[in-house]
Amino acid sequence: MITTSNLSKKYNGNLVLNIASLDIPKGQSFGLVGNNGAGKTTYFSLLLDLIQPTSGYIKSNDVQVNKSEDWKPFTAAFIDESFLIGYLTAEEYFYFIGELRRQNKADVDKLVAQFEDFFHGEILGQKKYLRDLSKGNQKKAGIVAALIGNPEVIILDEPFANLDPTTQIRLKGIIKDLAEKQGVTVLISSHDLMHVTDVCERIVVLEKGEIVKDLKTSEATLKELEIHFAGDEVV
Repeated sequence: MITTSNLSKKYNGNLVLNIASLDIPKGQSFGLVGNNGAGKTTYFSLLLDLIQPTSGYIKSNDVQVNKSEDWKPFTAAFIDESFLIGYLTAEEYFYFIGELRRQNKADVDKLVAQFEDFFHGEILGQKKYLRDLSKGNQKKAGIVAALIGNPEVIILDEPFANLDPTTQIRLKGIIKDLAEKQGVTVLISSHDLMHVTDVCERIVVLEKGEIVKDLKTSEATLKELEIHFAGDEVV
């Protein structure tokens, strides 16, 4: 589904991402972890054609993302609050995204209604602009907006940050449902090792822009990641 080949990104001569090869199959729940500056957001930004690679490419469903826009109809993402339109209410924003994805208001209403528990009564019907919502509620709105239009690929950067424990648990259920039941390819970056091992069947560790581990998630994965980031070697 997503193929990365000889991909690099430099800023002011400094190499911040260098991935020779990475393949993510359709329907996989894929986690990307690493410390600050490891290259996680850079990789997602390249995948979404927000920045240009220094060399190499990413293909999504055989479409090279920096050469064609044909990947956009089947791809959705929420990276941060800059993806929102602050002067719209949540409902207005959902309908706007629906129009972009050829969904009518009834389609949008039907999807959004599935997430009443996730919203916890704090998003819909509040008559608040998105810019006036808390960081956590902005994130909830952005994540649900990314689900509009039945995308085949969903990219979420730090989706658990700023969410309360109840919402984190509900979000994990949403992510598992997308990958396991709906066959959506879900890519997640996170600093939270426990959450990412809970929801991702595969986890890649980045360090200084390079892949240092590529793990199939098992009962031992969380411990292996904890040991790795503690600076010890796994025996």
